[in-house]
Amino acid sequence: MNISPLAGKPAPESMLVNVPRLVTAYYSETPDPSVPGQRVAFGTSGHRGSALDLAFNEWHILAISQAICLYRNQQKIDGPLFLGMDTHALSVPAMASALEVLAANGVEVMIADGDGYTPTPAISHAILTYNRGRKTGLADGIVITPSHNPPADGGFKYNPPSGGPAEGAVTNWIEAKANEALESNLRGVKRISYEAALRASTTHRQDYLNAYVGDLGSVLDLDAIRGSKLRLGVDPLGGAGVHYWARISERYGLNLTVVSETVDPTFRFMTVDWDGRIRMDPSSTYAMQRLIAVKDRFDLAFACDTDHDRHGIVTRSAGLQPPNHYLSVAVFYLLQNRPKWREGAAVGKTVVSSQMIDRVTAKLGRKLFEVPVGFKWFVDGLLDGSLGFGGEESAGASFSRLDGTVWTTDKDGIVPALLAAEITARMGRDPGEIYRDLTREFGEPAYDRVDAPATPDQKELLAKLSPEHVKITELADEKIKTVLTRAPGNGAPIGGVKAIAESGWFAARPSGTENIYKIYAESFRGTDHLRRILEEAQRIVDDALMAPSQSKVRATPDG
Repeated sequence: MNISPLAGKPAPESMLVNVPRLVTAYYSETPDPSVPGQRVAFGTSGHRGSALDLAFNEWHILAISQAICLYRNQQKIDGPLFLGMDTHALSVPAMASALEVLAANGVEVMIADGDGYTPTPAISHAILTYNRGRKTGLADGIVITPSHNPPADGGFKYNPPSGGPAEGAVTNWIEAKANEALESNLRGVKRISYEAALRASTTHRQDYLNAYVGDLGSVLDLDAIRGSKLRLGVDPLGGAGVHYWARISERYGLNLTVVSETVDPTFRFMTVDWDGRIRMDPSSTYAMQRLIAVKDRFDLAFACDTDHDRHGIVTRSAGLQPPNHYLSVAVFYLLQNRPKWREGAAVGKTVVSSQMIDRVTAKLGRKLFEVPVGFKWFVDGLLDGSLGFGGEESAGASFSRLDGTVWTTDKDGIVPALLAAEITARMGRDPGEIYRDLTREFGEPAYDRVDAPATPDQKELLAKLSPEHVKITELADEKIKTVLTRAPGNGAPIGGVKAIAESGWFAARPSGTENIYKIYAESFRGTDHLRRILEEAQRIVDDALMAPSQSKVRATPDG
């Protein structure tokens, strides 16, 4: 992974997106559905792309919105649709386009008071709150966000009545119908003017902010945080929760400072990410330099990404915690401090998350539920309480309320951030110190992820690898115990391959949102051993990509 010389530095003026040009492209450019990159494509988190690449334009949003209306009719979903957006430049025009179609189709739409920004977890919370106790007239939602992606990107994702990301069968259906609409020049897409949509009797205002903030006491011990008088700092990174934090501080009497409430669609206030691009990733040390620089002003600091469904925890003891470290600490704490959770409530993790989570979970006598990448795999378990916690290595997580019932079934960046304050308040040590204690008991893993470019054909090849295609018996001088292409928790394909040895593992999979593949690896024997695992994993992937016609792909470990 080549680190840009600009990484961690303020974004230069030349890097900033030209917002007028971007929005003009959204309205003026028409995608060609015969070009794969210009079709509607739902990845792990909805449809994403840039108007400048003809991958996120008005026609895409009109087509997807009509497809969602058709899906609602087919499934007899006739309750309100909760609609929210983040602070990316393309979110406002996409919101207008979506509302024009939804209103024309007679959908009861709930939009934010004052046309405010709405975090992903606030939409999930609203859906579940409305649907609680109902069997009919169920609500669903749309979140307009490309998550932490660069400023020129837009994103559009659908959450069904379960409140979390839609499963593959649903998004495949919506994607197919949307592309049919593109191919027919939007024939069958109903639409009224934006002004008419705003005035429609089916368009309503929703106080997402106070509904969400007012319910936080059901999922966190905010009394402990208030009583501790911890000095807390938060950087919303110019995202959808920018105005939520001051309200949280005021309502619960927290000693919380918002580092910046600036909203700027160029995100010029960010420091550049590892690859020389602006990316609002709260788990990246390069992107988080603004908050890291002032960490000593606080006992604990945190940040969230643009739609506030990911968290970044900055401790005095360890600086920015890697997501796997904090997820391990969160599991360790929650399983011992949530007495009303169901006794058998399991811990959900993705196949590319740290085995430290496995070891902590086993020590505390709980079941592990290991699934492919994608938060959609946690939805059912979080909804029915069989999962107390679900977390991804990319800093996304949610967990049950204090009484063991569902909080959100989509990722929530705000609640894990505040949990770090609860942990510090009640344990007298910050999450960095607690993780250090865990390493003394369970070993200290070294973890890394390597990203590399891949064509769509190469991504498809990697996704279809099977144990028969990957013939390896050793990994960095250790016997391979298991080669997985399906997740142990639910048997679903992981979209790649994972090889596990006694003290290390690697996984390789194509990205669901970008033309790259990713190699994840971890070793409990240190960084040198990790490097060997990564080298051997890279050879396996290279062989697979260079010789797709071969029936076997082999890697011979160094002697």
